[in-house]
Order: sequence, then C-alpha cells, then structure tokens
Amino acid sequence: MSTGKVLQVIDPITPGRDLTAYIASVNSIAVLTPEQEKDLANQLYYDDNVDAARQLVMAHLRFVVHMAKTYSGYGLSQADLIQEGNVGLMKAVKRFNPEVGVRLVSFAVHWIKAEMHEYILRNWRIVKIATTKAQRKLFFNLRSSKKRLSWLNNAEAKAMAKDLGVDEKVVRQMEGRMAAYDTAFDADPESDEESVCRAPAFYLEDQNSNLANSIEESEWKEITNTNLHIAMDELDERSQDILKSRWLCDEKSTLHNLADKYGISAERVRQLEKNAMNKIKAHMEA
Repeated sequence: MSTGKVLQVIDPITPGRDLTAYIASVNSIAVLTPEQEKDLANQLYYDDNVDAARQLVMAHLRFVVHMAKTYSGYGLSQADLIQEGNVGLMKAVKRFNPEVGVRLVSFAVHWIKAEMHEYILRNWRIVKIATTKAQRKLFFNLRSSKKRLSWLNNAEAKAMAKDLGVDEKVVRQMEGRMAAYDTAFDADPESDEESVCRAPAFYLEDQNSNLANSIEESEWKEITNTNLHIAMDELDERSQDILKSRWLCDEKSTLHNLADKYGISAERVRQLEKNAMNKIKAHMEA
C-alpha cells in the first residue's frame, strides 16, 4: 500500500446547526455487509482508492453519533463531539488493515474515543485537570462512576486505585478536581457591588502597591501642581502664553509662530521662554 497519498474524505453532510437532520441523514446510509466492507478496505489498502475510503467513512458515521451520545453528561455540544469523532473515524479508516481479520468498527472505536476524549479534556474545564495518560484514564473512569455514585467511599476509592494502578491519594485528588467548578476571574461588568467584591480579582494582592508611598506621591503631585500654578500667575501675560503655547497645549507652537504673533524675533521668544522657565524653577525650589 502506498503511503504517499493523504486520506481526505470530503462530504457536505456535517453536523451543523440542524443536528437532527444530520443524524437522520447518516442513519439513512446503508450498513455495509462484511463482504462489502472487506472489498472496500482492500481497494483502499492496496490501491489507494479514496472513493472506497469515503464509502467506509460514510457507512460508519452512525456509529460515531451513537458514541457521542454516551458522552452527553459533560455539557458539551453533541455536534462538536460528533465532528471530533468523525476525525477519529477517518484516521482509523486510513490505518485499517483488512488482513488483520477484524471489522472496521472494532478497530475504529479506539480512534474515535481518543479524539472525543481529547476534545472533552480540552473544553470541559478552562483549567486542565488531566494531562498525563494515567490521569486521563482516571478522569473517565471517575466520570463513569459518578453517574451512579456521589463521593467515593474508602472501599470504592481503594478498589479504583487498585484497578488503575495508582495511589488512592491520586484518586481523591482527581475526584476533588472534578467536583470543583470554573468561575470568572473578573466580575461581570453588570454585576452589583456585592458580586464584584466576591470576584477572585478583588482579592489579588498587588505586590508593587505601598499605601504610604501612594499617599506621599499623591500629596507631592498636588503640592507641585499648586506651586506651578502660583509660579505661572507671577509671570507676565506674554511669558505665560509662550510657556502654555510651547509646553502645555496639545498642538504646540514653534518659536517662529510665536515670533510672528508678537512681532519679535524667534531668538527673543527663546530668551523669554528661558527666563520664564528659570523663574518657575526658582519658585518651585524655594
């Protein structure tokens, strides 16, 4: 079998907004007989027949839908789960060897579950709760148990730890993670004052904040601004206008602009500006 060609199955039937219509469509596709499946698998495996791959995938889409329903308890979109499962199905079809002697559905179940599990672990919680292979296995075993149990008792925790080859403490840790819930770091903009105070961001300590320094800085700015206004008031109107036009306006004037305004040279404007700045500096340092 050539490995140069990438399997790509394209079909307009995908789970979109109308999931009911999609499920009805895939259920209307005929189930393959063992002989038909073997013939199509041989065409793909030995001849790289992409149309055979498409037929194999289409005939097993109903199985992906069935598997997606078993993960309905995670609160995730069933259409998205089906889409991820379809990716796993296509990977399985690409790797299926008809000479092994098993049906495609038995081979594909691993690939379909792997894609669905990956999607669930990516999206079930904002904070990832299972990153290693052992944690993932524990996560799904616990989820299955939670459908019929509340918190595990000591005997159940020990039994699960033994079955999965992990410490009982690990089982308890995972159980605690699953019992937790996500919450927004910042409060909703429309929240009332009480809700804002309960948001995690409200309790975050600012390591760079120092109340004494903040008060000192605020008072210094206030005193500086007051002294600046007093110093400006002691200047003549022309000097005040020159400083304001040169430094305190959004659109600052040039020396030549002010020279034209007052009928003096640009050098004289520069001298007046310098003298005014020295007077303000002296006042501020007094």
